[in-house]
Amino acid sequence: MAWHANVEPYLEFAKKAFAREATYRMEVLTEIGSLVLRVYILRSLWTALYAQNAAPVDLPLHGMITYATVAMLMSLILEVDGTRLIRDKIREGTIATDLMKPISLPLYFFSDGVGQTLLHAVLVVPSLLCALLLVRIDVPGPATFAAFLFAFAIGYGVNFFLNFLMNSIAFWTLESFAVQLIVRWASDLLSGQIIPLTFFPGILGRIVFGLPFAAIYSTPLLIYVGIIPPSRWAASFAIQLTWLALFAGLSTLVWRAAAQKVVIQGG
Repeated sequence: MAWHANVEPYLEFAKKAFAREATYRMEVLTEIGSLVLRVYILRSLWTALYAQNAAPVDLPLHGMITYATVAMLMSLILEVDGTRLIRDKIREGTIATDLMKPISLPLYFFSDGVGQTLLHAVLVVPSLLCALLLVRIDVPGPATFAAFLFAFAIGYGVNFFLNFLMNSIAFWTLESFAVQLIVRWASDLLSGQIIPLTFFPGILGRIVFGLPFAAIYSTPLLIYVGIIPPSRWAASFAIQLTWLALFAGLSTLVWRAAAQKVVIQGG
């Protein structure tokens, strides 16, 4: 992917995406209400499960509620598919003309996704305030919180490139929704978003921790609640960065192959 030195057009793309997403005010309010409802349901669920002694020794109930709530807040950002424009443009047939424009299309998709993400990042504040009416959230120290934000940023990158790869499949299949749905189900279960990966026993636990999905949700969340101590932060970041580099490299190769396919077919 070619990263152009002039970033001004991409800043404008991000601003336009932010403004576009902000126009759907009812959807914004619905999203906040949905998150608060899910926080309440998860609090009730985990409280009932812990009452039945279904608790891991390293994560007490208040830690589990904190974990679940922070995961919900993270989902406001991570569930934004900033690269869905790839699929849309392929379906509409405009991708060929876009490839002739003097911009980096991958960077354009990234900028558009960032604009959407910034709006949802703003939604974290009112969502958090509403959630605090229902639950108490533990707040880590400054160093731990900074490590969480760093891991979250890497996880965002992994998630972006994963979505990029899934949407790029549309160059060959014209539709990628089914593949994305399967990957999304796997991610929801194996990323630690719903269930902490520490709940998976033995060899199954080692397998799920070795999957790329863990780099998206599990690593930042386990740092936040203290299950990953400072002595293991560097190793955790290294694993995340490995997946980020791998997916970025694969995305570059797939994009070049896709662009060449369009050119060969007369796009």
